[in-house]
Parts: sequence; structure tokens; C-alpha cells
Amino acid sequence: MSGQSILNQPLLNKGSAFTKRERELFNLCSLLPYQVNTLEEQTNRLQEQYNQLKRPIIKNAFMQNIHDQNETLFYNFILRNLKDILPIIYTPTEGEYIASYSHVFHRPRGVYLNFTESDQLEHVLLEAALQNGMAPKDIDVIVVTDSEEILGIGDQGVGGVAISVTKLVLYTALAGINPARTLPVVLDVGTNNQKLLDDPLYLGWRHERIRGDEYDTFVEQFVDCVRTNFKNAFLHWEDFGVDNARRLLTRYQPAMSTFNDDIQGTGAITLASIMAALKLTDGSMTDQKIVIFGSGTAGIGIADQIRAYLETRCNLSKEEAAKRFWCVDKPGLLTQDLTEGDYVITDQQRVYAHSKGEIKDWKLGNDKQHPQLLDVVKNVKPTVLIGCSTVHGAFTEEIVRAMAEHCDHPIIFPLSNPTRLHEAKPADLFEWTQGKVFVATGSPFDPVEYDGQTYEIAECNNSFVFPGIGLGCIVGRTKHCTDQMIFAAANAISECSPSTKSKDRTKSLLPDINDARHVSAKVATAVVREAIKQGESRRQFEDVQKVVQEFMWEPKYAEYELMQ
Repeated sequence: MSGQSILNQPLLNKGSAFTKRERELFNLCSLLPYQVNTLEEQTNRLQEQYNQLKRPIIKNAFMQNIHDQNETLFYNFILRNLKDILPIIYTPTEGEYIASYSHVFHRPRGVYLNFTESDQLEHVLLEAALQNGMAPKDIDVIVVTDSEEILGIGDQGVGGVAISVTKLVLYTALAGINPARTLPVVLDVGTNNQKLLDDPLYLGWRHERIRGDEYDTFVEQFVDCVRTNFKNAFLHWEDFGVDNARRLLTRYQPAMSTFNDDIQGTGAITLASIMAALKLTDGSMTDQKIVIFGSGTAGIGIADQIRAYLETRCNLSKEEAAKRFWCVDKPGLLTQDLTEGDYVITDQQRVYAHSKGEIKDWKLGNDKQHPQLLDVVKNVKPTVLIGCSTVHGAFTEEIVRAMAEHCDHPIIFPLSNPTRLHEAKPADLFEWTQGKVFVATGSPFDPVEYDGQTYEIAECNNSFVFPGIGLGCIVGRTKHCTDQMIFAAANAISECSPSTKSKDRTKSLLPDINDARHVSAKVATAVVREAIKQGESRRQFEDVQKVVQEFMWEPKYAEYELMQ
């Protein structure tokens, strides 16, 4: 390569940072202004430009433009401004971009696998790896989505490719995965979003979503291609619908190193947050009564992860562990005999459905004669309340006060995002519980002032967990991603909790986002050690921590030489 072709490659482009010698070697002298900048000087210029922008969505577009020009500069800027920029490039702003994807589209990024062109699937995937100058065996991580359940905004069709891209940005920024060794993928299997189907500018396949055997065959074709050609890749599933997410994970988990962030990532970070709270109160996980409001992919994923922890680490049976959960969805409490309109309990939800006999003596306060969230809280007297409903304000003052009456330190996590969909404001939770509450949220919130104290609010964000788990599986070249490895990750995060380290409950339950790379290294180290212990790692290391640190890519410019 030389001249403009190098400047057009974001993984290679250094812009004004090309040295005089490099400019001469690669015919760049006429294409760049005279001055040679350092990466730090470039980042300062970028900061000045960024600071002039006001609207989050405009900042998001600006960052995408930099991503498409110069990846080293892009990641250096992110790491300098991690706390401020994460809400811009990820939730909540990314959801706004995805929803308008076909209208703001400028240039493609990612791999588009179209159902109608399934005969080209393998060719397209292999070509995508080669575009980054990588052989398929060199790809470390693939993030794939079918876009059915995106970031609290639902079915977004082909626009979901942006979530695959963004997740890989976080793998690089927060866990040091080399961006050249990543592959973002969208499976375009149609959409049931009528707004998209009616939109003349929609870029995806205008067809209702493929279901059943056709869908399964297409996904299987994709997975077979990954297993055959991308032998070292960690496969990350993202934002699949409730009917497919758990089913696909269960099907392919025994065959490869794979992970579903909405199920396992959300479950792991929620588990880590609960563990941190219990370390402050000397509480036991087996004593918790957990109510989950919103029993879709994320809610049931959280229940599954905590239940598996109770089984493997606390020696409870599956039935005993499941009885600790009370799952509520649109019709109310999930019960074995529940029938309401078109609502059908899934097999995954049924694990947590209680019998009618268990609730026959409950006092109900609604006209439907079926327990709603307030009824569940009053009768169960939970210690943990988790929201994954995307129902704004669902945790009302009456519900929260009812919980606090019977619990010394209620653990309340309104996890729905983006921010406009949260179940409760942290400030209200402190007010309604007289400051007794432990809070973690799905989106960032400012600290809360209550009774002369300032309480930091933990953002229960998967960004703390999936990059480190992926890094650990990649470094260890693990055969699978097991529950025990995920529990090791959750425990590593809880040990990094500022509140537990300082024994100060005004501190956050989770680490500061600026420490994310440090936390990812800790998580990855714990994952590799557990993988070695289980015989899941294809590699053996004496100093795991050192190997993990050395593996992590840093956004620094390399020196270029002419090939001989």
C-alpha cells in the first residue's frame, strides 16, 4: 500500500502523525500538511472539536466518523474520556442511532449476512476477515445479532449491526482486544417492525422475520462456518429475542466457546452487584428472596445465573434454588396455570413459575385476582427487587415502602435502559427507604444526596463483565465458557467494588468505569485460572496475570517499513 490507500484504512491510518520518513516511503508527502503531530496532540485537537458539539446523537455521529478514519486515535480518545463518552457510543445514545440507522447511514461497517443470500454466507465471512488483513484463524472474537431485541427499543432489523460494532468497540477499549482481530455480524432474517417495513429508505430485507426450521438452518450454517474456519474465535450472541436467545445458547454452548451477553453478561454483573452488597451486610445468598419484574431474556437470564450460582456454590437443588425467585411479567406473577390473552409462558420462564397452591392464601389488592408486582412484594417480602421491564416508574413509592418495611437493607436494581425507561430514580429509592437501600442502575446516574451523605450510584452495566470474560476465553483459548468461569468473573468484579473494599456503603457497589481496563484484566485472569482448573483451557500459564496484561492491545502508533 501507499498514498491514499493507506489513509483510507482506519486500522493503518495515522493522519498527521505519519513521520517525515514514512511520508517519503509511502508517497504521503503531498497528501498531508507539513506539521507532524504526536498521538497526544491529535487527541487534544479531537477533544477541542468534540467539546463544541452539544447533542449526544451528534457526538455519536462524530465518533463514528473518527472510527472510520483512524482507529488508534479513536480508541485513545475513548480511553481518555471513558466515563463521559461511554453513554455516547453505547447506551443510551446508541439506541437512538440504531433506530434511525437507514436514515443516517453513511458507510457500512460490519458483516451483513442476508437470509436470501445464504449460499454466499461462508464467502462473505471469509472475505470480511481478509479485509482486515487477517486469516480466519486470527480472529479472536465475533459478535453476532439478529436485531430482534435491541437496547430496550425492540426489533430494529438490519440496523442492529451497529450494536455488534459497538460491543466490539468495548471489547477493544475495555479489554484490549486488537480491533483487527474482531468481526461484527448481523443476521438479516427480516423484521417484524412495521415502521421499518413501510420505510422506503429501510436498508434491510423487507420481509417479516423468518421463524422455525428456516431460521434454525440459517443460524446453524453461520455457526458451522465459524466453527470450521474461525477456530480460535469466541462467539458472542447479542440482542436475540426471548424465543431464540436461551435456545441458541443451550444448543451451541456444549460445542464451542460461546456466550450470550443478555443472558450471562447481565446475570453476571447483577450477581456481582448483589455479592458486593451482601459483603457489606454479611448476608448470605441463600437467604435472599428475589423478585424480578420483567421476565424476558434479561430477567430470566439474571434468574438463571443466580440460580446456577445457588446450585453450584451453595449446594442447593435446582428446585430449591428456583423457589428463591418470583418472576413478574406483563400479566403479573408467573404461575403454572397462568393464561391471559395471547400470553404464553416459555419453558425458560416455567422453571420459576409458582403453583396456585403456593399463593392461595395471598391477599390481593387488584381486581384481576392475579398477583401484580405490589401484591408480590407485600406477600413475598423480598430482599432483592430487580427491574428489566422497560416500564418507566414501575417501582412506585408504595411498592418500595412496602419492601422496606420488612427488609433492613433492600437491594433494588432498576436495570432497564435507556434512561427514559428506568423503573425508578435512585434519589426516590433512598427517600422511600430512609436511606437503607442498595442501588444499581442500568444507565448512569449522578450521586444522590440523602441525610447529609452522598451516595455513589453503581451502573450495573455489562461493560464491566463481558469484555473481561471474552478476554479470558481468548487468552486461554477455552473449549467452552462455563458457569464456573462466569462465577469467577462475577466474584472478581465484586472484589473490585469500592464499597466492599472500604466497608463504606456510600461508595458504589461497582468499580468506576475509568477502572474498566483494570477490572477486565482482573476478570480475565480469574476466568483463565478457573478454565485451567476445570481443564477448559487449551493453554497453560505459570503467570496468568502477566500473560493477560501482555495480550491487551494499546492504542499506540506502530512504525511502518517498506516490505522487502
